[in-house]
Amino acid sequence: MFSLSMTVQPQVTLPLSHLINILHPLKSSVGSSSSATCKSRKHKEHVSDLELHCTESMWNLRELGLSDLREQQLEELVKCALPCLSPEELPLPLGGHSTWRTSHLSTHSFFHNKHGFSQGPVSAPFFSRRHVSPLQTVCTELQNWPVLVQSRGFKTLRSKTRRVQSAFDRPADSETFTPSFMKGFLTRDKGIEVESLDSLVKNKNIPDGQQDAFKRGFAEGFLKAQALTQRTQDSLRRTRLILLVLLLVGLYGISKTPFISGLDSAVDPVQMKNVTFEHVKGVEEAKNELQEVVEFLKNPQKFTALGGKLPKGVLLVGPPGTGKTLLARAVAGEADVPFYYASGSEFDEMFVGVGASRIRNLFREAKANAPCVIFIDELDSVGGKRIESPMHPYSRQTINQLLAEMDGFKPNEGVIIIGATNFPEALDNALIRPGRFDMQVTVPKPDVKGRTEILNWYLKKIKVDPAIEASIIARGTVGFSGADLENLVNQAALKAAVDGKDMVTLKELEFAKDKILMGPERRSAVIDKKNKLITAYHESGHAIVAYYTKDAMPINKATIMPRGPSLGHVSMLPENDRWSETRSQLLAQMDVSMGGRVAEEIIFGHEYITTGASSDFDSATKIAKMMVTRFGMCEKLGVMTYTDLTEQSPETQAAVEQEVRALLKESYERAKALLKSHAKEHKNLADALLMYETLDAKEIQLVLEGKTLETR
Repeated sequence: MFSLSMTVQPQVTLPLSHLINILHPLKSSVGSSSSATCKSRKHKEHVSDLELHCTESMWNLRELGLSDLREQQLEELVKCALPCLSPEELPLPLGGHSTWRTSHLSTHSFFHNKHGFSQGPVSAPFFSRRHVSPLQTVCTELQNWPVLVQSRGFKTLRSKTRRVQSAFDRPADSETFTPSFMKGFLTRDKGIEVESLDSLVKNKNIPDGQQDAFKRGFAEGFLKAQALTQRTQDSLRRTRLILLVLLLVGLYGISKTPFISGLDSAVDPVQMKNVTFEHVKGVEEAKNELQEVVEFLKNPQKFTALGGKLPKGVLLVGPPGTGKTLLARAVAGEADVPFYYASGSEFDEMFVGVGASRIRNLFREAKANAPCVIFIDELDSVGGKRIESPMHPYSRQTINQLLAEMDGFKPNEGVIIIGATNFPEALDNALIRPGRFDMQVTVPKPDVKGRTEILNWYLKKIKVDPAIEASIIARGTVGFSGADLENLVNQAALKAAVDGKDMVTLKELEFAKDKILMGPERRSAVIDKKNKLITAYHESGHAIVAYYTKDAMPINKATIMPRGPSLGHVSMLPENDRWSETRSQLLAQMDVSMGGRVAEEIIFGHEYITTGASSDFDSATKIAKMMVTRFGMCEKLGVMTYTDLTEQSPETQAAVEQEVRALLKESYERAKALLKSHAKEHKNLADALLMYETLDAKEIQLVLEGKTLETR
């Protein structure tokens, strides 16, 4: 930096190169007052250039705050900034030895590196400057000290082609010493010159007759471009708005993820005031056991006064659809306490530690609202047996947290945990020990009494024929759960609605039961007369043996309407649930199974028996094998059981097979003898099935007694 201090106020500090560039246009004006050389150059053309340079220099001085300097002060400023040289040090003409030097000349090979050949006695004219440097002119006329100016910043040897091209293409700019930032500073107030439409028309030499069309087209193009720009801006604005909305939605979604918020669905309790034990049917024993928990929740002092503790948990075990969830809701409804529901699969997520966090949140909320009930459905999915798995090293965190919450250091006074599962074998042993799930309540499938109660409960919710006896349907739905019975009633109501009836009758209930047990009817199946005749005699053979065998179950219905994989069937209706069966009852079931094949052989001959008895033989063989290997009902093998025949000796296996064959053969002969003795009844029943397709128990009895059926 260069500092200049003189009588002019205020002081100005600026780089020397900038000051040289500012004083460069003044070289002619200053030289005219201090040297006679400028006076001899006054020509008309040069005067105009001088006036232009002077005007430009005054503008530059005004930018730097030096416009108030007088001519004498300006001369003193130039002399101080650029000291005079002695006559010996004056620069020589261009081409000779000069006091001007370059700051980076350090070796004799620089010229060769720069131009590709050594420097001769006289430089080539096309490599020398075509114009005198402005700085050299100023220093020559104002008698300045020599100034070192860098002309090249590196000394690498370039290719000859680029070297010669750069020498020819180097521009001769008199203002190369003005820095770019200084040019922008000096020209910041000069705006871009906008060409008017009239001048554009004149420059394009457009004829007068086409100028209006040109202007109109120019205006239309401008308006279209403006509209396009506006649409683009609107589209960008909408895009930014959509991206902003998506960003906000994404942030909101992240805030609601299980990793952050925990178990949101379980921390909100539900009041079960509308669900009590009156809504639970068919599981009286389970209700009686859970009544103790209800009493504890209602009046805990009654038990704690005797030193008893509140049970930690109750485990409901039973097949699917037996009412385990309904029982848990009824416990909370009877006790009138908050009910927290959570499924076992809701706890574990892909994030590590989410399950344990949800367990903590659930129990924290439950403790704040004690007394209350926490119900965890499908407990085996979260409380399964712990294993060491390298694939899931954090899989035990959830169950460990559950174990700690149920029987940890902190007590859970007033919080009852009810768990439900249909796979108790998968539960961890630490979870089902006393102190955690203290009570284990079995919820079995309902018996005939329970099924009757469930059917009556659901039949009250639909329009039903008052003459319907729910016990009849209950007797024919052995093995149905509460959910199955609810589905049966719903299917019957749908059938009645399709048929256009005002109420549900026993016919719709029977239809729904058959549909659930054997599948929908296949009315579209085309069966020829021969196969229909074989099916009618086959099914009537089952019915005849069942009707005339003493210990066989009563007949409920016989039909030759195809359902599922079968072309017909005969349904049996036990009077009561059979908890155990006698040998005579098992033999009767075998005889009934043999009745179909025996009927085919008697009526059509041995050569025309069909494959329709395959399922009958499966059930008969299964009964015979169980009698020999499990029930001890064979005199030759005694009461010994054979659970796995592959582990027995070949002699034992042969003996078991021989006894099973003997039982099946005896059953076949009994069925053949019975059908031969009732050939007339057999034919009448087959004809009735061909005519009506479906016969119920009363109609079958009328046919076998020789009575005629009423026309339907």
